Amino acid sequence: MREVIVMGLAGAGNGPARAREQFLREGAVEGGVRSPILDSWQRSRSLGLTPDGCELPYSADLDLDGRLIRAAVPVLDRLQSRFEGRSMNVSLADGRGAVLQRRFGEASLVRRLAAIQSVPGFVFAERFGGTNGIGLALAERQLVTVYGAEHFAERSQSNACTAIPVRDLLSGRIEGVLCLGFPLTDADPALNAVIRKAAGAIERRLLEQSSTRERALLEAYLDARRHTPGGDTSADTGGNGQLSELAESGLDWRDQLILKEKATELITSAQRAAVEVSLPGGRRVTLLSRPVTSASGVEGMVIEAVLPASHQRLAVPADAGAPPVPLVEPVLAAAGPPPERPSDVAPGRAVAKRTAREPGIPGVPGAADAAPDRATRGVVLVGEPGVGKFAVAARRRLELLSEASTRIGTTLDVSRTARELAEMAVPRLADFVTIDLPEAVLRGEEPPDPRSDLHRTVVHGIHDDCPFYPAGERVELRPSTPQLRCLAAGEPVLEPDLRAAAGWIAQDPGHAQRLLDHHVHSLIAVPLLARGIALGVASFYRSADPAPFGDDDRALAQELAARAAICIDNARRYTREHAMVLALQRSLLPRSFPEQNAVEVAHRYLPAESGAGGDWFDVIPLSGTRIALIVGDVVGHGMHAAATMGRLRIAARNFAELDLGPDEVLTQLDNLVGRLDRDEDSAEGTADSPGIIGATCLYAIYDPTSQQCVMARSGHPPPAIVRPDGTVTFPDLPDGPPLGLGGLPFETAAFHLPEGSRLVLYTDGLIRDRHRDVDAALDLLRRAVAQQDRSPEETCEAVVRAVVPHHPTDDIALLVARTQALAPHRIATWDVPADPALVSGIRAAVTRRLAEWGLDEAVFATELLLSELVTNALRYGTEPIQVRLLYDRTLICEVSDASSTAPHLRHAASTDEGGRGLFLVAQLAQAWGTRYTADGKIIWAECALEAPNGKPGVTEAHFDDIPAI
Repeated sequence: MREVIVMGLAGAGNGPARAREQFLREGAVEGGVRSPILDSWQRSRSLGLTPDGCELPYSADLDLDGRLIRAAVPVLDRLQSRFEGRSMNVSLADGRGAVLQRRFGEASLVRRLAAIQSVPGFVFAERFGGTNGIGLALAERQLVTVYGAEHFAERSQSNACTAIPVRDLLSGRIEGVLCLGFPLTDADPALNAVIRKAAGAIERRLLEQSSTRERALLEAYLDARRHTPGGDTSADTGGNGQLSELAESGLDWRDQLILKEKATELITSAQRAAVEVSLPGGRRVTLLSRPVTSASGVEGMVIEAVLPASHQRLAVPADAGAPPVPLVEPVLAAAGPPPERPSDVAPGRAVAKRTAREPGIPGVPGAADAAPDRATRGVVLVGEPGVGKFAVAARRRLELLSEASTRIGTTLDVSRTARELAEMAVPRLADFVTIDLPEAVLRGEEPPDPRSDLHRTVVHGIHDDCPFYPAGERVELRPSTPQLRCLAAGEPVLEPDLRAAAGWIAQDPGHAQRLLDHHVHSLIAVPLLARGIALGVASFYRSADPAPFGDDDRALAQELAARAAICIDNARRYTREHAMVLALQRSLLPRSFPEQNAVEVAHRYLPAESGAGGDWFDVIPLSGTRIALIVGDVVGHGMHAAATMGRLRIAARNFAELDLGPDEVLTQLDNLVGRLDRDEDSAEGTADSPGIIGATCLYAIYDPTSQQCVMARSGHPPPAIVRPDGTVTFPDLPDGPPLGLGGLPFETAAFHLPEGSRLVLYTDGLIRDRHRDVDAALDLLRRAVAQQDRSPEETCEAVVRAVVPHHPTDDIALLVARTQALAPHRIATWDVPADPALVSGIRAAVTRRLAEWGLDEAVFATELLLSELVTNALRYGTEPIQVRLLYDRTLICEVSDASSTAPHLRHAASTDEGGRGLFLVAQLAQAWGTRYTADGKIIWAECALEAPNGKPGVTEAHFDDIPAI
């Protein structure tokens, strides 16, 4: 406060005086003046006001005998006495800003001051006087202080003032403004405490007036009962304010609460009625509402509860608005004034509670005056209809907030969460809601500046023809708009009357006029704040209800926005993490498949809606033109599952490169998962322990030379095999345990796949869904892939359309491969005799076959390769020995024998006679290796083929770059 006062006292120096001069010259003043003052200056200028032209209108229509004056006069007198002898101007204005009363600490001030500072009736609203204490307090709806040059008008530059709204504690409505005006030199921080206490005293006196009115209503009602024939002239009014006799009849506090809520609604309806209320346990109580008028003319309602005797049921008219059973004659105005006594109504409550007892209930069948089973009755609530309306509104606000906690944030989608906020607010709080979020928030990031790059995310209202900026477009807002002002200040901004909201109109006058023409008249702009970060802004508009928004509405909108902002922030952070997991997962999946002739492949990967998982697939070329197809699924979702998937995919590719069979590859993966799981168990005590690892896998090897496919699986669903004629089967493939369990062997199964067959591999996310049976999903899959002559790409599209769940809860990996066969004329096989002298005949036959294939350039290298491989087999291997040539994208030379002894590449010493054969093979071939079979081993070598003119062939093997983890 002291800094602010010093700034104010520097009115002739550097503080707000210089900032004001720069502002009037349309220069930049950011940081040179407080934001509420700057906002008020901008509104004043947009209204067309000038510092020397702020003419205040005079209003003779003043309520000088109203409840605000009656409540404030003693407080104003006390302030005048407190500031006696000081240059203090105490003023009380109404809700329009028109001054009703003035008090002066020094009596001579009234003669020295101008009329607008000394005579009641002048209106100080901001739209007339620019920035001033009364006008700014009404605009900001809170305590404000304006010093010297912070005033917009020239005439007020040497003065300071402190002003605070005065509210009706029952409704929250601003009834008026209390203002203290003083010279700049008299500025004192203690004045804030003084004016707060004074405003609080006026508000309490306003509440006491309401309590007095309700006591008068109760007294009028009881007096009328005493004068009613059959009434109890000795009725006990129950000064303790409790439902004493009703409580004695078995009504606990929960029952009383139910009755009071219904009684509040009856008071609001302001109609004579009889309503039957159901209580827990099957009990029923009848509430009777009847009008009553006090001696002073106050009109209200009295709500009685009537409990029938144990042997009778009270009849309730079918029409709730019809006159009830005539328990008492219509109430007449009481003859005398209500007794003066201290109020027994707690502050903030608009009702007085009494209990009336009487020996009998005239007009009710079966009710005896002195019968022990007579019906019980008592007064529940007394109040004015307007007061009941406020109570109902407060309860409905609580219900709205309670419902919002369950209906906002049902998903982890940013846009959907924002829409849930709008749907929650319309129409119970507002008629239209727009929500603007920065593009960064929609991507899952923190916005660097929430006031820039705003996108209209949601437009929702009671009808669709209101011309707001449409959803999906970028919104460029001026700093003077309520939306950017609330983002800058971090507080909601209330514009009760948009026709006078200059900053809102200045954004786009034509667009603003179109909204006004659609009866949009009031606005609350609320920042979406979570963890101190502004994520966007929600705008609540009112059109159908002619009443403007008030402070209660602003508080409710702020509470709704705060709850929604937390959910939006959670969704934003999830979106960011989900995007990171997807990016990691996609980087670990194949970007493309190597070129090969064994199968034609297509694939799809669909992440789950709730988070990416650990599904993967791969296509791996093997020796002898064979191809490996693999599909796997890691248990769980998130970063850990994606990282584990990457490790398993790399391991599976490495094991496949060793030319292991499907069962052996699964065994190696099973051991790897077991080791990873044990590592996780050892880290179980740490906070970063991700939990148990588990995975399933299907591994298949297809050989285009024999058209045989060998498969093995570990806890994975079997593939679908589509024959060329469209027949679909799910093969009876032995099922091994999921990876990581260990201890059980994996079994393989072999199938003949004619050329043109399709092999459909998938993860269980495709067929498992909580809304359908697995067999039904498999039937859908069968029908989707059954059509003949479909390409793998068309098959993938058909499966996605027909089988994929509408809202997948698990990842889906789909791999479709259409088999091709290596033509028989591109395969050549020779049996090699055990006599080395006969090897030359094999070389000659190979030379002739290469000439037939048009591969004369490869004859020399192939002869050398075969010579070394056959010689090695004759020397170290076991019969039978066989040579096979495969002419595919490369020329593949294979020499098989019945021995399982593997050759090793080594450097031969200069004195060694042998040992250079495999070294020569490695130099001549682009790749070579050994694979084992059930009958022995095969040593193979691939020779690259050159295109005409010496250009290298396009059939070189390509392998994916697999990122390291």
